[in-house]
Amino acid sequence: MESIKKRVNELEDELIRLRRDFHKHPELGYQETRTSKIVADYLTDLGLEVSNVAKTGVVGLLRGKKPGKTVMLRADLDAIPQNEEVDVEYKSVNPGVMHACGHDGHTSMLMIAAKILSEYKDEINGNIKFVFQPNEEEAGALDMIREGVLENPKVDAGFGIHLWTPIESGMVGLAEGPVMGAMEEFELTITGKPGHTGSPHTAIDPIIAATNIVQSLQTLQTRETDPLSPVAIMVGKFHGGTGRNIIAQKVEIGGTIRFLFKDEENEKRKLLSSFERLIRGICEAMRVEYSIRFIPSNPALQNSKKLLAGVRKAAVETYGREDIFVEHRNMAGEDFAEFSKRVPCMFYFIGNGNPSKGTQYPHHHPLFQLDEDTLKYGVEMHVRSALEYLAQE
Repeated sequence: MESIKKRVNELEDELIRLRRDFHKHPELGYQETRTSKIVADYLTDLGLEVSNVAKTGVVGLLRGKKPGKTVMLRADLDAIPQNEEVDVEYKSVNPGVMHACGHDGHTSMLMIAAKILSEYKDEINGNIKFVFQPNEEEAGALDMIREGVLENPKVDAGFGIHLWTPIESGMVGLAEGPVMGAMEEFELTITGKPGHTGSPHTAIDPIIAATNIVQSLQTLQTRETDPLSPVAIMVGKFHGGTGRNIIAQKVEIGGTIRFLFKDEENEKRKLLSSFERLIRGICEAMRVEYSIRFIPSNPALQNSKKLLAGVRKAAVETYGREDIFVEHRNMAGEDFAEFSKRVPCMFYFIGNGNPSKGTQYPHHHPLFQLDEDTLKYGVEMHVRSALEYLAQE
């Protein structure tokens, strides 16, 4: 279908214009009111059945000429709490908020894909749901599922794309099975007894206990876990103390626990139990108290073997060559995993790393940028993957 590639190229300027507008006006999870309205109005103008789901989420339904299966295409809307350090004309105007993960590109790609697929309405057997999800960074997919996004009509398969700077531009990361890690977040408070740093024996120092905990947690992944089962325990925040000469009363620690287990539920239960056992032992030895809260985030993202061939075919048609694939897996959390637990799904990565354009920085970095020349590949992949799936079914 060369007409698809031609249409994507015709809409590339609009695609980039949309992406830059979203980038300039980033919004955090469940605050994507401006973004949501733009998306909803756009889909309404295309003649789709549009609804709001999960506060700021948007769903557009395209019904084909004849009945058939229903395929879901998903993009995420939210930005992250990060100060942007990239000096571009479309730099974020919202201090402390930045599209540093690529969701601005994901949203614009799916909007253009919706426009093209709506033009194929009379050739489609079945339905396409365009799902624009809020709050991906904090598990908004589950809220959409609870509100029925996979029903009426029932979704039979789902596809998602992530623009990915760790992969070179012009390449595609594609694999079956688990491709992104399961994740639990944690909040830990260590409480001691405050005092003067000149009389440390009269106090109980929570900082030294907390630093021991941070160091010792690493042994869970190097001494208690099968080396063939990846585990990554990271502390992202550590706050304690109010003055240089004051022994703190408490320390607050927050972080993530990421893993890829074959028997996910049982192994996760054992890992979290060991996590608290280690903390409890150190706290008892060092005479401090602790409280811990685990915050479930997302399971591992599982790709369906059944859908792999169709996406490979769509990628070859999109890129015009076959030497584009890397078998890619990573430990980042992605709540598209909630969809993959319930229906067959395929989630893949469009390479975005290009040092000559400054797009080599990791996701969530203040200098993160997208290689805008790759956005059109995402649009075409959405279109071809959906049409390929519905044609096969």
